[in-house]
Amino acid sequence: MNDSAIPQDALQAVSFEGHIDKITYYNPDNQFAILRFRVARTDSLVTVFGHMPRPRPGTEMRITGSWETHKRYGQQLRIVSAQTVLPATIEGIRQYLSTGFVKGVGPKIIAKMVDHFKAETLQVIEKAPQKLREVKGIGDKTARLIANAWKNEHVIRSLINFLQANDLRPAYASRIYAEYGDESLEILKEDPYRLVHDLPRIGFSIADAVTQHAGTPPDDPQRVQACALHTLREAAEDGNTFISRADLADRCRQVFNIDSGAVATAVKELVSASEVILEDLPVVPPAQAVYLTALHWAESGIANRLKALLSLPAESTDLNRDHIAERVLRQLAIELSPEQTGVIANIFTYRVAIITGGPGTGKTTLIRAITAVFNSLGKKILLGAPTGRAARRLSEITRCNAHTIHKLLRYNPIEDNFQHDLDNPLQADVVIIDEASMVDTVLMNHLLNAVHVTSRLIFVGDVFQLPSVGPGNVLADLIHSKAIQTFELTEIYRQSRESAIILNAHRVRRGEQPELPPVDFPEQASDFYFFEEQRPEKAVALIIELCCSKIPTRFGLDSKSDIQVLTPMHKGIAGTINLNRAIQRQINPHPIEIRVAGQSFRPEDKVMHLKNNYRKDVYNGDSGTICDIDRKNDIVAVDYDGRIVEYTLPELEDISLAYAITVHKSQGSEYPAIIMPVMTQHYVMLQRNLLYTAITRGKQLVVLVGTRKALSIALANIRPRLRLSRLADRLAAND
Repeated sequence: MNDSAIPQDALQAVSFEGHIDKITYYNPDNQFAILRFRVARTDSLVTVFGHMPRPRPGTEMRITGSWETHKRYGQQLRIVSAQTVLPATIEGIRQYLSTGFVKGVGPKIIAKMVDHFKAETLQVIEKAPQKLREVKGIGDKTARLIANAWKNEHVIRSLINFLQANDLRPAYASRIYAEYGDESLEILKEDPYRLVHDLPRIGFSIADAVTQHAGTPPDDPQRVQACALHTLREAAEDGNTFISRADLADRCRQVFNIDSGAVATAVKELVSASEVILEDLPVVPPAQAVYLTALHWAESGIANRLKALLSLPAESTDLNRDHIAERVLRQLAIELSPEQTGVIANIFTYRVAIITGGPGTGKTTLIRAITAVFNSLGKKILLGAPTGRAARRLSEITRCNAHTIHKLLRYNPIEDNFQHDLDNPLQADVVIIDEASMVDTVLMNHLLNAVHVTSRLIFVGDVFQLPSVGPGNVLADLIHSKAIQTFELTEIYRQSRESAIILNAHRVRRGEQPELPPVDFPEQASDFYFFEEQRPEKAVALIIELCCSKIPTRFGLDSKSDIQVLTPMHKGIAGTINLNRAIQRQINPHPIEIRVAGQSFRPEDKVMHLKNNYRKDVYNGDSGTICDIDRKNDIVAVDYDGRIVEYTLPELEDISLAYAITVHKSQGSEYPAIIMPVMTQHYVMLQRNLLYTAITRGKQLVVLVGTRKALSIALANIRPRLRLSRLADRLAAND
């Protein structure tokens, strides 16, 4: 029978029984589906869309939803709930089991199973799966496979229904099931606040929605404690190691409708449970800081460990300035400046030291020289950096092995700990850490605990770059405390003085407007340009033109490998999401693709890994190219500098298109050319150190597209320096 028209006076909420006729679209990452559903009563076909687990043609279902009208496709039913109707007849059971949810079990085994148990087949699978071994051809392994497939099917379906009933996104079902398995629904109902600890970012929202939907009072003690912890974690994500007690109470009142008395009681309980630590602040009127315990331990641990290292004198050497200059010239063929020679000569007298300075001031040269001198003295040196990209760059400039800090400390992902610590320190005479501004409070504490008490420690970094993604502002705090000897390089060398990139970076660092040459790439080429464009849509069109044609034509650079678009944000017209889609359409219209979570991946796409995966040996910020897509098995292969890493469909949430990335993700990297939109629409993220960091990522060419007003906003905003931390105070204190 052909499609029947939907009555215009249909009720908003309707229910149909029938079966799935065809799957138009399904995303297993978030369980979103578009289906053609055949209604049993009328035999008509209806388009339905919404969330359901693993739909299969032929599955009998009861779907409840509401009508919506699509401009192009007409009336469709948005799913509110979708329940499988289990068949009662033997033939119905046979068809249901043949829909494919038991992968690896063929039609012959299914036929034997149904012939043996008949109408009781589904009951046996659910309640007595051990009986399946009575069927010839079904052993222990197959019986477990069938039983587990049944559980997975129905637990996830029940989870989705429960989440929808609590006005929560059904897409959460996969994350919850991956964490708790068959106990998912029971935990959600009985102990929802367990999710706060087990599922960072989303756990609190789910738990609070479930409890509120169940009628839990806003000031329920368990809820108030969860709200307080959530607020502290949000503060940590903003870069703070603590917030004031008054601020905590105020945020809980505004966001969660909890009075200050209930928050005060919750804080006392959390202190008793060792979840948080209170500390008096040296301010008038008196105030207290509230720390998550782990952050207090880390911040205090950094200060205590540095004081311990500084309490021992450094091993003396017989080197003077002339000896140093001669050794460096002989080994590296580099003639050091008086400033650089002075730094090296003095740095040998300190156990812990910091080298900082802007671009073009010779930090890279100094790292090479220090490494060479220590090597010539027979000292064992360990080189580290926060990211894989920064570590590779450090290896290249020193021609010595360098590792990420996690690898240096031998992180164990299974036990979530580091093998090198106070009891098993690193065996090295000297530890040099590059890009130290990217190291957060927790990682710095682990690093310092692993540094042997007799080792020298040298941090190198540009304190004016963006601070770490994690909490704290460690490098800046070490410098501001004046407890650590700091050598600041200020001289810009001749070759660098000829670069508009370097000169403008220093102007931005001082809060001055960069010098902006004429647009449209004059014949006398500069390496820094500004294209003024007020409208975001036109700015994006210009960025695409620059990336895909103008810059490659004028400067001979490759759109994929040489040019990197940097932007302050993910969302918005000039954010990474929209820019990646637009650039991908322009330079990689490959017909093969696989779609996950709103992204389309194609062979030859430029991608970036988004979080550390020690099992795959691929790390946050690593860039690669998709070299193969196996749509039959849902596997994507990515080439990371000659090493192939495979991703299954669920694992694809760990990578993103990388034609455009955030400035934060570019830290520790350099690119031949960068293009950056600077728009007032990015107001919330426009900061001086963000603009400075972006500019210093470009080696040969920097192009800004946007407005002078947005540039002025960024230059005036130094808000990141106001991160809440007490590390500098702890280091400066005389205990």
